[in-house]
Amino acid sequence: MKCLAVTSSIALFALRAFVPSHGFAPVRVNPSRSIYRRSSRLPNSVEDEAQTLREKAEQLRREVASFEDSKREVKQKMEDEQQADLRGKEELRMRYSAEVPILKGDGSVEMERCDFAPRLKSEDGRLSRIVAVQANLPLGLILDQSKEMPGLTTVDDIAEGSNGELMGIKVGDLLRACTACQMTMEMPTWQLIGGGIGRPKTTRMMFSTDGKEFEEVMGALITNSMDPQGRPAWLVVERIDDE
Repeated sequence: MKCLAVTSSIALFALRAFVPSHGFAPVRVNPSRSIYRRSSRLPNSVEDEAQTLREKAEQLRREVASFEDSKREVKQKMEDEQQADLRGKEELRMRYSAEVPILKGDGSVEMERCDFAPRLKSEDGRLSRIVAVQANLPLGLILDQSKEMPGLTTVDDIAEGSNGELMGIKVGDLLRACTACQMTMEMPTWQLIGGGIGRPKTTRMMFSTDGKEFEEVMGALITNSMDPQGRPAWLVVERIDDE
């Protein structure tokens, strides 16, 4: 019994030695262990990394948007250049072409736009253009073969008040084409069977004067008087722009 009492006294003494005056035992934490509590904020290193990723994503979006804008600008520029090129070609074709009556193989006539390669050149850089006019005979024109451009026919003079002057023909114009009439023999089927010789028929067609002898060009113009319908002659001329 004495032994038990002594042991209890020692234990009580030891407990009192470690209990502070307020009566609560302290809580000791082992420094080698970490205690995590839930927090709405991530540790600095993780938060910085997330912010860096957000900034990179935003920069990538800006780069993609800039790239798409550049693509649209390049595409629009190419389309504008193509349209400008097409307009230039169309303007050039309209400058060096004219609508004239074309005789078809079946005997019909259709208005078609025909192209003419430019032949005239101006020392001051002005361009030429093709002009088609219709004028009744007599034309009142004095034509000659060009000395500077062999094989081409030029208008050297125009009678005042003549049909040619009234229709806008000018001195210096280069005659590129005209209508010409030709007489052919039309052979109906029943005459072919019976062995007939057919009947004459006059057709009118466009005649290119480029590279033709002067006498041949004049002869083609004169044949317009053979037109049974009495239509005005077509003349296609090339001239230097006034402006």
